[in-house]
Amino acid sequence: MAMNDLNQSLADELEQLRREGRFRALAVLEGPQDSEVVIGGQRLINLSSNNYLGLNTHPRLIEASCEAARKWGAGSGAVRTIAGTQSIHEELESKLAAFKRTPAALTLQSGYAANLAVLGGVLGEPDAVVSDELNHASIIDGIRLTKAHRYLFPHKDMGGLEQRLEEARRDGRRRVLVVTDGVFSMDGDIAPLPQIVERAEAAGAAVMVDDAHGSGVLGEGGRGSVSHFRLEGRVAIQVGTLSKAVGVLGGYAAGSQELRDTLIHLGRPFLFSTSHPPAVVAACLAALEVMQSEPDLQSRLWANTKYFKAGLEELGFDCGQSETPITPVIVGEAAAAMGLSDALRRRGVFAQGIVFPTVARDQGRVRTIVTASHTRAQLDLALRAFADAGEELGLAGAGAAARRP
Repeated sequence: MAMNDLNQSLADELEQLRREGRFRALAVLEGPQDSEVVIGGQRLINLSSNNYLGLNTHPRLIEASCEAARKWGAGSGAVRTIAGTQSIHEELESKLAAFKRTPAALTLQSGYAANLAVLGGVLGEPDAVVSDELNHASIIDGIRLTKAHRYLFPHKDMGGLEQRLEEARRDGRRRVLVVTDGVFSMDGDIAPLPQIVERAEAAGAAVMVDDAHGSGVLGEGGRGSVSHFRLEGRVAIQVGTLSKAVGVLGGYAAGSQELRDTLIHLGRPFLFSTSHPPAVVAACLAALEVMQSEPDLQSRLWANTKYFKAGLEELGFDCGQSETPITPVIVGEAAAAMGLSDALRRRGVFAQGIVFPTVARDQGRVRTIVTASHTRAQLDLALRAFADAGEELGLAGAGAAARRP
């Protein structure tokens, strides 16, 4: 295919996205990620960030980052297995293991890379992966890259899980790994981990939890969904991210020393990517310290979550099965979701529309996430914007604006 033909083919696909209401230009922030952001010169209440605890602008993280750059340099200069492992990298991994209460941990370039490394490094052709059908795209892509046999079960359906585990064992698979999100990123619901672990143990399978949206949010001191359900020692692999509640960048896998050593030798994203810059590592270390020394951040996050969720439900919006700060406002087709997002922005609220293929075609939504940094005044203004936008567009909540302060 010639270059012009390629570009025309891509243009045709982009035009189809526009016709379906799914094309969206990047939102460019003109300042820090905070409870309010500036986009296109407009100051907006920010409901689109994964910055759950507001740590990305915490003074201790910023100072740690600056000091590390001065001491260690701007970059690490190599992959971990050649010359890119500095003592600060191993210090972070030791602290992460203690935080997750596992024997060991290994950091990677992102949560996405961590899932690819774990699934590709642990599973081979003789093995099986049993996965919730609504798991994150990084899990889906990691499964696609492994030669292991794949068994999907309906979302949070324990009967379906039992059936897939039985099929995997009947097929004579060597290793069987059950994989689930701890908190599902689009709906904000929590995996039934106790039931999953019980069924996996009964079938001789291991469990892997992607706790990207659980770490910092659930459990004692923000240790995540495994801590939330008091399942320490019964979950083989915990994958997480350092870019959401931790407020910085990267991912990690926590588990046994054997898991860490396997990923060092077989985890391709680990093997073939330069390690984190020291400033990033130092900021992550500071974030772990802040999470433990300032527990009120997690308390404020949940107080804000309950307040905002109750307000949306009072307005009559469909928030699905959310149990966490991830609160979708489900409106249906893509055009309706994008229209609501645009109407909110005109009223000073930044809340992005999420549409197919990220969610089903009839499940288009505006996904909101409140943080510990939001004030009640900001949340009240955001609820008023939802009420007004709903009335304008004829969505749930129409006519409810007068009920908001």
